[in-house]
Amino acid sequence: MKDKFFVHESTYIEGKVKIGAGTRIWHFSHVLKNTKIGKNCVLGQNVSVGPDVVIGNNCKIQNNVSIYKGVTLEDGVFCGPSMVFTNVINPRSFIDRKYEFKKTLVKKGATIGANATIICGVTVGMYALVGAGAVLTKDVSDYGLIYGNPARPQGWVCACGRKLEFKNRKAQCKICYKRYLNKDNTVTCLD
Repeated sequence: MKDKFFVHESTYIEGKVKIGAGTRIWHFSHVLKNTKIGKNCVLGQNVSVGPDVVIGNNCKIQNNVSIYKGVTLEDGVFCGPSMVFTNVINPRSFIDRKYEFKKTLVKKGATIGANATIICGVTVGMYALVGAGAVLTKDVSDYGLIYGNPARPQGWVCACGRKLEFKNRKAQCKICYKRYLNKDNTVTCLD
């Protein structure tokens, strides 16, 4: 049975693209060649992806987001409206720097808020939360909460997205009750 997905008639899909079952791609979007989009994803209006991009399952990419070559989104990533990825540190219109593209990895369950800018070459950790409008220039730890310009660590969040309060290196989410341990500034979920 052929995978079932929805692509709005105003969207342009180039060759050698794989789209998973249940995925919906909305108005005026463009998916470039050799891109893989997982199952049950939602790509909002005016989203551009690729070429050669991998998007995991259950990702939500809001309106006006471009995901360039070199960016990988693991499962369950949320990209807020008009957030920005880059792929070259020092672009010039008159110098071809495609050989300088840096890789950016957004790990499972991470959220990037509206209008945030992700400078290429970083890794956003599992279930991390990058606040709206942040300018991210450095890696984010798993479960890290980071915001500001430049973005700085502001604490830790649960996999459900709530801020964690640690006492004696331990925390329990007040919403979903997952337990966490902070050892040497590395947070792990105990459940």
